Amino acid sequence: MNVVVLIKRVPDTETRIQVKDGRVVTEGISWIISPYDEYGVEEALRLIEKYTGKVTLLCLGPAESKETIRKGLALGADEAIHLNDPAFEGGDATTTAKVLAAALKKMQFDVVLAGKQAVDEDNAQVAVRVAELMDLPHVNSVIKLELSEDKKTAKCLREVDGDRDVAETTLPAIITTQQGLNEPRYPSLKGIMGAKKKPITDWKAADLGLDPATIGAKGAKLEVVRLDPPPARPPGKIIPGEPTVAAKELVRLLREEAKVI
Repeated sequence: MNVVVLIKRVPDTETRIQVKDGRVVTEGISWIISPYDEYGVEEALRLIEKYTGKVTLLCLGPAESKETIRKGLALGADEAIHLNDPAFEGGDATTTAKVLAAALKKMQFDVVLAGKQAVDEDNAQVAVRVAELMDLPHVNSVIKLELSEDKKTAKCLREVDGDRDVAETTLPAIITTQQGLNEPRYPSLKGIMGAKKKPITDWKAADLGLDPATIGAKGAKLEVVRLDPPPARPPGKIIPGEPTVAAKELVRLLREEAKVI
């Protein structure tokens, strides 16, 4: 079977993000595969280990994304397609989904896996939009995935509003993954070395038959005008004294200063 995994290059979650002049400072940032996408990569590898087949990574991003793609290949994916074109840059969820859907229409797959959201913008929209554009079934936030013996349907366990439900879908389908589905593996030395030789194919807007005026920043429905960090929190206040006295003072402050009671 063929499994495609959508991956995104995002800042390392341990990186301290700084904002200057209304933009995120990217110099010195470490980049990783979005953690929710890592669950998708791991699940794809497990499916192929069970059923045999091929795992293809699909990534939209600048030239620097190739380093991130190699990390996915080092985990065990077979090949990758890099959607790399200045025309794709500056897009929103709408245009990103349009480009990814156009790419998937050129590919053969039984399942498409993707993280339920990327940890940079947290939109949780792209995979759903791709499914809609391709008229494919979609199951979101899956923590357990089981395929039928004939690999024509899938049973998905999801966490929903503090509860769990089971959704069944025909294949091909787009399934988004989240924490709890599996434990992503670490790349082996052999995998890291082998990743250097695995093929990464570049596709541009022309390869997908897309008009540059309808994608990227030109086709985006949403424009980020400016980013600003939240205001600094005021320092906390410690109330000294015996507990009974401190409690009375706390109530007074909440009533007279904070005005919350």
